[in-house]
Amino acid sequence: MDINEYENFCKTSEYGNFMQSSNWANVKSNWLSEYITVRNQSSTIIGCSLVLVRKIPLLNTAMLYAPRGFVCDMHDKETLQGIFFQIKQIAKKHHAFVLKLDPMIDENDNLAIENLTNLGFKYHGEKVGYDNIQCRENYLLDLNNRSIDEIFSSFKSKWRYNIRLAQRKGVECSFYGKEKLDDFIKLMEETGKRDGFDIRSKEYFSRVLDAFDGKAKLCMCYLDNIPLSGALFINYGGTTSYVYGCSSNEHRNFMPNYLMQWNMIKHAKETGCTKYDFCGIPYWYDENHHNYGVYKFKQGFNGYVKTYAGEFDYTFRANLQRCAKFLMYLKKKI
Repeated sequence: MDINEYENFCKTSEYGNFMQSSNWANVKSNWLSEYITVRNQSSTIIGCSLVLVRKIPLLNTAMLYAPRGFVCDMHDKETLQGIFFQIKQIAKKHHAFVLKLDPMIDENDNLAIENLTNLGFKYHGEKVGYDNIQCRENYLLDLNNRSIDEIFSSFKSKWRYNIRLAQRKGVECSFYGKEKLDDFIKLMEETGKRDGFDIRSKEYFSRVLDAFDGKAKLCMCYLDNIPLSGALFINYGGTTSYVYGCSSNEHRNFMPNYLMQWNMIKHAKETGCTKYDFCGIPYWYDENHHNYGVYKFKQGFNGYVKTYAGEFDYTFRANLQRCAKFLMYLKKKI
């Protein structure tokens, strides 16, 4: 396997994304990684997939996960079959009990969904309350064939006002590497406590920043050297993805988050990206849900909601799957 050839296909394919890259495999250091390629008669890659392997030593088995995979035309049955054939070999090698994937196909792409279910995958996308690994709904902003001024003018007027307000108040926004990681972690801890969620470790964020060869950066807003907001974004394959964000409880009326998003959108456009991905907007359709504010903030930038099909499972060993689920349940309880 030529990893450079794999990577070149993944980042240039219209179906590629950073979670299928070899860079992401380096981030997930507690998983093993396997790579699959399918070629045409000219030996040119036409499909690929990163498969992460989580070992469960107690049961001598493993879970396989292809995050946002596969990188191929899901309407192409022959390529899908070629990828799946190799996955079965990987499952045999690691004694795996299940494969999970959450492809970037539209919820209404019935042909792609049918092709996967015909291979034996169980589809979970339509289940209410199903706990998908990745959020099914993302908020996207199209940057293609639009100038920076046109993009800014398309924002809601209050959003444009808040961006300018942050600038008038002296908020400074710049891009950094690991030199500002301590400030970012401090804000993440503050945000996690405020919004009630667990955060990743400093080592994890450090790996993300290292893995993408300068394409993953921190965007930080400061007022008189005091950190107000931060984000970690990844620029990959023509898309800039806003992966993690955080903010201080102080000076929220200075609107640093608006300026931060605008700077990342401008950076995406200036580096040739055609799409800015605000990422997850869970429960965007429920105004009474506590997560609705995430959507309300993002939709002011005048993008659009993209709902993906959801999650698919292929079970290799049903008995081991039941045992593994029970062990994971116990671990969560403990």
